Amino acid sequence: MNYIVIDTNVPVVANGHSEQASRACVQTCQMILAEINADKRIVVIDNAWKIIGEYQRHLNPSGRQPGVGDKFLRWLLTNSANPKRCQQVRITPSTDWRSFAEFPNDPALKDFDHSDRKFVAVACAHSARPPVANAVDTDWLHYQHVLATHGVTVVQLCPCVLEEMSTGRG
Repeated sequence: MNYIVIDTNVPVVANGHSEQASRACVQTCQMILAEINADKRIVVIDNAWKIIGEYQRHLNPSGRQPGVGDKFLRWLLTNSANPKRCQQVRITPSTDWRSFAEFPNDPALKDFDHSDRKFVAVACAHSARPPVANAVDTDWLHYQHVLATHGVTVVQLCPCVLEEMSTGRG
């Protein structure tokens, strides 16, 4: 199976709501969400809906003209209990700096964005270790090598945009 964890910035960019994203980046994000909708990928989320809760703060699944990212959230809400389209894993809140027991216990990740730790925890908790898709969040770029040492792969959907952002050219 082709499992994937989707950072919130991907559907936000797919909606066209990112100043940093190029047209190609928006199209790439739309394409990955289309693959999910076409049953080519299975989305992995947490069973406490921390990921869906974040999506709901940034996306709107209803309305007269929902964007591609909004439609993704609607799809996810409809299919969240269907294991052929979406799989839920348990992540355990922790009281230490990691935020979740499943997040790697590595001092090199101590400054990794707290709001993104749930995505890493979900990837670590799933038996297939699905990759995390990122569009325009440079934190994923800066930590991708450390995360890889813990079996977490980051798929950079918009590497040119990230390169410009990280070098201050974007």
